[in-house]
Amino acid sequence: MQKDDQNKLYYVVNDYIPKIVISNKNRVKSWVYGYNEQYDVVIISKTGEIGEVINISGLYIALPPTPKDCYKTSSVKTEQHWQREPMPKQLSRIQSIFQWNEMPADFKNRWVDYIEQEFDYREKGYWFMNNGVPTYITGSHYMYLQWSSIDVGYPDFREANRIYWIFWEACKADNRSFGMIYLKIRRSGFSFMSSSECVNIGTLARDARVGILSKTGADAKKMFTDKVVPINSRLPFFFKPIMDGMDKPKTELSFRVPASKITKKNMFDTDADVIEGLDTSIDWKNTEENSYDGEKLLFLAHDESAKWLKPNNIKNNWRVTKTCLRLGSKIIGKCMMGSTSNALSKGGQNYKDMYEDSNVAVRNANGQTKSGLYRLFIPMEWNMEGFIDLYGMPVFNKPEEPIKGVDGAMIKNGAVDYWSAEVDSLKSDADALNEFYRQFPRTESHAFRDESKQSLFNLTKIYQQIDFNDSLIKEHYTTRGSFHWQDGMKDTKVIFTPDTRGRFNVSWTPAKHLQNNVQMRNGVMHPGNEHIGSFGCDPYDISAVVGGRGSNGSLHGLTKFNMDDAPSNEFFLEYIARPQTAEIFFEEVLMACVFYGMPILIENNKPRLLYHFKNRGYRQYCLNRPDKQYNKLSKTERELGGIPNSSEDVKQSHASAIESYIEKHIGFDTAGNYRDSDEIGTMPFTKTLEDWAKFDINDRTKFDASISSGLAIMANQKHLYVPEKKESKIIINFARYSNDGTNSQLIR
Repeated sequence: MQKDDQNKLYYVVNDYIPKIVISNKNRVKSWVYGYNEQYDVVIISKTGEIGEVINISGLYIALPPTPKDCYKTSSVKTEQHWQREPMPKQLSRIQSIFQWNEMPADFKNRWVDYIEQEFDYREKGYWFMNNGVPTYITGSHYMYLQWSSIDVGYPDFREANRIYWIFWEACKADNRSFGMIYLKIRRSGFSFMSSSECVNIGTLARDARVGILSKTGADAKKMFTDKVVPINSRLPFFFKPIMDGMDKPKTELSFRVPASKITKKNMFDTDADVIEGLDTSIDWKNTEENSYDGEKLLFLAHDESAKWLKPNNIKNNWRVTKTCLRLGSKIIGKCMMGSTSNALSKGGQNYKDMYEDSNVAVRNANGQTKSGLYRLFIPMEWNMEGFIDLYGMPVFNKPEEPIKGVDGAMIKNGAVDYWSAEVDSLKSDADALNEFYRQFPRTESHAFRDESKQSLFNLTKIYQQIDFNDSLIKEHYTTRGSFHWQDGMKDTKVIFTPDTRGRFNVSWTPAKHLQNNVQMRNGVMHPGNEHIGSFGCDPYDISAVVGGRGSNGSLHGLTKFNMDDAPSNEFFLEYIARPQTAEIFFEEVLMACVFYGMPILIENNKPRLLYHFKNRGYRQYCLNRPDKQYNKLSKTERELGGIPNSSEDVKQSHASAIESYIEKHIGFDTAGNYRDSDEIGTMPFTKTLEDWAKFDINDRTKFDASISSGLAIMANQKHLYVPEKKESKIIINFARYSNDGTNSQLIR
């Protein structure tokens, strides 16, 4: 159940698995909970049957089939919604399994089915009718809604949280995943949800340990004492293990004796000797990079992870705690990590790096993401306090008539309208606006907005362009792919092939007659489309570096103003990657230049790429530095081409080129100097925009995308950097003579 007019949290994938396959396997109940490699789907059903396959954040998830009968709070559709069922009064008086054992047999017979059903809901999930729609929630979500008492009582049902819990169940089921990393909005309930899962997992497992970390040790302790302990103490007796120690501990919940599942077979057992200890504990640790080092964890709740301040580093901590969740190659525990983002310089950058390394579409040979986690982002409008209706659905825009909210209050405005009004009021205060974006993001780019005071370029325009890009369906505007030589024969014809795993991101490819436009002049290959555009490149020379932290190779293509069938003054190609060997990178750059028929301006401090072009006969594709006349170039510069990055003049020219391009072609031109004031610029590559936003002219090595994109701009504008010919200031006056007559006379 979701709105169709807004960012979707998930997609139903019809016919992802053939219907006949689903039908046959459902009949014999042979679907297995976990990752199904044959169909590349994570099955979260525990009944042997599956229903819909949905896609959440790139992960394909098979839900349980819809039952014939779902629980209804009313036969009237509009009155159907989630309602927590309080525990029957007769059972609420029982505080422990031992007290239950002392109850008469007829009392047990009356309530044992209810208790067994609660265990089933906890394990398999729960279906209910919600505004006429059969709605599934996972067992963990059911425990959160039904049995987790929080600061406002018991939680409300929200569609955003339903998707969150389904995604989390998939992370638990998938044997390739170490858990999830959640990019959230402020007060979305993550701390309570992760606390609920601490208790849910901790009260089920034997001989296990559950851990808690937060941005500081004090925050971790507060989460433990104010959330985990109260949730545990208010569990019904049939879910609550016997504890060793105080009812309200400060450091550790220790379960020495379990709460046995009550069934018809064991409900009359009263011998305490048959009850074995769980030997499971829930505790918290101080915020350090080596927290839980050497421990074995079944579950780790990682709260406020984007707010770790120096000297602590969330990435370094994750490298340590990740080993606590595995035994060799086997993943034995899961992490639930979540946070709003701090400014990038205050812990946000490390979290952003981990978030980007958690893309389920990019996996290593072991089938895992780089971080091991799976990422999830839920936009602000889906989970904003005060804008959730009775059915848990968000009210996006101002309704014609007030809508009853989940808290009983009437909703008169929409979440998006409210958000937009706040944004408009903060436009004159860039840092306040960026802080609001980070707290209540509608896009991932909003969530990682940085402070504006350090930016060299016009952040307003850059962020206008980023926001516009976020509103687009990127697949309609850019294509990821790879270049290769036709039939594998080098120096023939280059072919571009769309490929989701490719390293090139392109928004335009030339028409057939412009592709591979190589012109031969005196037996030397020249680029035939130099009048259309150029490339800029920031290369690297060494294939492998210690720790794998070398900078990326970066390549950008930019068109000029032209009269051909091509866009004007637009970036059309972005490549930011570090292949396994430098030679792969060199060849990919060369193929791009040949395919587009355009020259390239390359930083020559690392000359191996320039030698690669020269040795293959493509020296004329490499532009010379435009700020010097040819006879002033060094011998190496004449041989290879390229431009140094060490010259202060070049640094300033490079930064000025980007600054000028942003002013003319990025964001809105409110003054109307270069285009209509309501017309947005064109720059489809958000990674490059974000790199520009952070660019530091005094520490350029971190900004590969800025270097190569700036060189592409300089290459297109090379006429601006041609040095003027200076006239000599030395004046030599030669004597002049008149040769009339027989003697020469000096002319004075």
